[in-house]
Amino acid sequence: MKLKHILIILVVAVALGVIISTFTNTSTYADFAQARKKPGRELHIIGTLDTTEPVIYDTRVDANVFSFYMIDNKGEKRKVIHKNNKPQDFEKSEQVVVIGSMQGDTFLANSLLLKCPSKYNDDKKPTGFGEQEFTSGSK
Repeated sequence: MKLKHILIILVVAVALGVIISTFTNTSTYADFAQARKKPGRELHIIGTLDTTEPVIYDTRVDANVFSFYMIDNKGEKRKVIHKNNKPQDFEKSEQVVVIGSMQGDTFLANSLLLKCPSKYNDDKKPTGFGEQEFTSGSK
């Protein structure tokens, strides 16, 4: 075999290894029931903040830990602990995506993604350009 063929085989083997390793490390979307079946595996869970439960964040005790209760899309409620500071306007978010793993009955989040409420609700939607009347100040 020529040196050129050996180098091509090595490059293809390395490329395949990189592709396989990226697919095996990707996390998937799940709910709390699926996360309980796969403890320790990193998953994305979409849900909403349970406003009937308190959000616990005390900067005097530890500014890098806060916890809250979240309801996933299937209706299951679980406690979520995030070891980082609480995002600004966290309580106003419409939807929360937690990325982390299940430890017992608690979900340990490595990171959070928040969907903030739209500033354009039906009541506050701006009028369309065609719905406005324009008058001329001079004739």
